[in-house]
Amino acid sequence: MRYFIAPLMLIGVLGLAGPALARDIAMHKHSAEEIKSVCDKVGGSFSQGANRYGCGTDCRGGPGTDCIVSCKADQTCFAQVIGSRRPKTVLEALQKPTRQSHRRRR
Repeated sequence: MRYFIAPLMLIGVLGLAGPALARDIAMHKHSAEEIKSVCDKVGGSFSQGANRYGCGTDCRGGPGTDCIVSCKADQTCFAQVIGSRRPKTVLEALQKPTRQSHRRRR
C-alpha cells in the first residue's frame, strides 16, 4: 500500500505546484520594434515570424526562456513570468525584480 501512496502524493504535489511556477499576464499591444528595443536593452533573444514576435530572457540579463513576452500582430501581448509577479511593462516582464520592488510601501 505504501508504494501506491507515494507516487500518488508526488503527482498531487507536482500537479498543484506546476501552475504556481509560471503564469501568463495579459499586457498592452506593443509593436515588434518596441519589443525588440526592450529585448536588446535587457540582453534577451528577439524572434519574429509571419504573425508573431517576442523576446525571451533568463530574467538576469541573458537569452533564455524564464521570462517571455510574446505578441501576435495587432493583438494584446502576453508575458509569461515565474512566480506571483505581475509586471506592468515589457521591461518588468523580462527582468528579475529588484529587491526594492519586493518591499512593502508604507
